[in-house]
Amino acid sequence: MNDTLTESQWQSAHKIAIELIKSETDPNEVSKANSYLRSMSDRPDAISRFFKYISTLVSSGNQIGHSKKTVEYYRNIAAAYKEYLSDQDNPQVMLQILGWTSRLMRYYKTAPIAERDAKLQEKAAIADNQAQRLAEIKASVKSQVFELGKIVDAKVVNKTSGNKVTYEIVGTSIRNTIKEPKMFDKLEIDQIVKVQINEIDDGIPKKFKRVD
Repeated sequence: MNDTLTESQWQSAHKIAIELIKSETDPNEVSKANSYLRSMSDRPDAISRFFKYISTLVSSGNQIGHSKKTVEYYRNIAAAYKEYLSDQDNPQVMLQILGWTSRLMRYYKTAPIAERDAKLQEKAAIADNQAQRLAEIKASVKSQVFELGKIVDAKVVNKTSGNKVTYEIVGTSIRNTIKEPKMFDKLEIDQIVKVQINEIDDGIPKKFKRVD
């Protein structure tokens, strides 16, 4: 995906992702909805048809076999898209925004962030922090190529009860917490270890384990 979004468009992707994470919307349903726009992005009425499609999923979801939970997902999607994308008239740009929305949703589920509180977002005092955080996420996602089975450096950032250890891939904010019953007492905070990526989603590691 070409990185041609303006700062305003990046903020739209960020805010939509936050809203959908807060409402516990399934990222997979977001990707499914976005695929409809991708399938007709070359049509002049692509955006209007896309919004109509989302509205239909909300109003007729039960009739076409969707569960109540799935219909609620689409209701959340429709509300967020209407709020932040109503001024978009370029299908290709919207696809880029929504593509990053999907990626950011998955990223935010693996890395706790202060911006999940909608009230904090509205305060001007943290506007700069939001932009900086988004830039860090963008850089960490793009600065490394992650592949299934790849071994990378990670730092021990936390240890909690139950022999749980939280690792953070060096140079990113990507974290994973796993049980380390045999090594818990030997591992130290800030220690660098080798981890192997064993689950990846849209280019972002979701699970990894220590291998050294």
